[in-house]
This record gives sequence, structure tokens and C-alpha cells, in this order.
Amino acid sequence: MGNWRRYLELQLQAKSGMSSALVIGGLLGLLSAAITFVFLLIAAFVWLAKRYDPLIAGLGLGAFFLLITIVALAYSLWLHRRTIQQAEAALAARRTAPWLDPKLLGGAFQLSRAIGLRKMLPLLAIGVLAAGAASQWVGRDRADFQ
Repeated sequence: MGNWRRYLELQLQAKSGMSSALVIGGLLGLLSAAITFVFLLIAAFVWLAKRYDPLIAGLGLGAFFLLITIVALAYSLWLHRRTIQQAEAALAARRTAPWLDPKLLGGAFQLSRAIGLRKMLPLLAIGVLAAGAASQWVGRDRADFQ
């Protein structure tokens, strides 16, 4: 069992490049960046407090970060909608694609050889009728929502 775990771990490392040293280095880098950011904010506050007033410095920095938050939220909402639209478009494109899948066509040919053409024709006709009725039924429901 340990052999399989090691194999999967090596496969994951080969595809993603992840390792424990990389994670630890990344976490240390993030921690250092956060501490640096805090020191820069303190320096900006001290500079603004000397130049204007401590209250104005605090309000100015607060307004600056509120603006960043609003822009990030608007971008996230836009990205969320765009992701939904792309996923819906990809799903719509995949709805017709399964019939053209080579594996499915190959399996259908093998099944038709095993069953025989005379027995397969009535099943094929029923399948085509069912698929047409289902597409009409789904299309009618989709037209109601739009």
C-alpha cells in the first residue's frame, strides 16, 4: 500500500512541482510579505500623521483600503459571472459532442455486429424517436425560461 502512495505522490510532484520545501518556502515568503506590508502601512500612517493630522491619516488609509476592497469585490463578481457563462457555454457545446465521440461510435459498431443488423434497426429507430422527443421536450422547457 505504501508503494502505491509513493507512486501517487511522485506523480503529483511530477505534474504540479509541489514539495514540502516549496510549501514551507512559500509560507515563509507570505509571512515576510505580510510583515513588510504592515511596516509600510505604519510608515505611511506616521508620514501622513506628521503631514496632516492622525485622524486624517487614519481616515485616508481607511478610505484607500475601502476603495481597494470595493474594486476587488466588483472584479470578483464580474469574474464569477464570466466563469458561469464560460461553463454554461462549454456544457452547451458538450451536449451534442457525445454522439460524435469515437469511443461511443466504436462501441455502437461492436454492439451492432454482436446483435445483428436486422435486430438492431428497430432499436435504432426507437432510439432516434426518443432522442428527437427528448430534444423537443428540453428545447420547450428552455424556451419558457428565456
